[in-house]
Amino acid sequence: MESSRRLGIGQALADTVRAAKPASDQLAGFAGDPNFMLSLARGLTVLEAFSERKRPLTISQVAQRTQLSRASVRRCLYTLEQLGYVSQQDGQFALRPRVLHLGHAYFSSTSLVSLAQPILDGLSTAIRETCALAILDDTDILYLVRSEVQRVLTFSLGMGSRLPAYCTSIGRLLLAHQPPAALEAFFARAELRPRTMQTKVARADLEASFVHAREQDFVLIDEELEPGLRAIAVPVRSVSGTVLAGISVSVRAEQVTEAEMVGRLLPPMREAAAAIGKLIAA
Repeated sequence: MESSRRLGIGQALADTVRAAKPASDQLAGFAGDPNFMLSLARGLTVLEAFSERKRPLTISQVAQRTQLSRASVRRCLYTLEQLGYVSQQDGQFALRPRVLHLGHAYFSSTSLVSLAQPILDGLSTAIRETCALAILDDTDILYLVRSEVQRVLTFSLGMGSRLPAYCTSIGRLLLAHQPPAALEAFFARAELRPRTMQTKVARADLEASFVHAREQDFVLIDEELEPGLRAIAVPVRSVSGTVLAGISVSVRAEQVTEAEMVGRLLPPMREAAAAIGKLIAA
């Protein structure tokens, strides 16, 4: 159910929203590269079209989402179906469990997951709040570890879930530590749209929040991702000082004030982040 705080933002914000760069435009950038496999790239792009989509998709819907031709999408889906990655019924395509093999190889080979889980569980138990650890992946954050005490979002999140970086506490924190070239690429590709009445979508506002994040070394998001949700994030640094990930704690806004988040939650979060960071050599 969509809240009035989430929709009906109005034309006033329309010119501050930058649409995501179509996948077809990104692929075109590799034209002339003899080592780039365009067919493989198209297939992966089609797989990614199912992200955050719980219902099956038609060829037309995938083509619209990826901006690839219907003919290309049809061939990609046929190939993926033959390989067992998608299924189709009456022209409706859906992912099959085999796609989990692609992500499992990453998670099983990433020491950060096994190292962080017990520390995050301990943090969640100590503060009695939901905690998560995520990294920046293109324009999104990717959740690697989550310890949930109570459900605070209207939708469920788990290992491998993604959310937009610009309106999440971890995402904004990690963006704040990106070099200028990476931020330029982010603003060129990110789809900045208001999720609630509070969401910052203007580049100037986001850049100002990045400066604030670097100064305070934490980020507090107040109802920018979802009405009634607050979140606070701290960086996880390697022993060399590089920011590799972020830890966040999410709460219901009516239950925990911003002052309490900073006073009660921030110190143990920083301790947990430091404990994880000591285990990372990068």
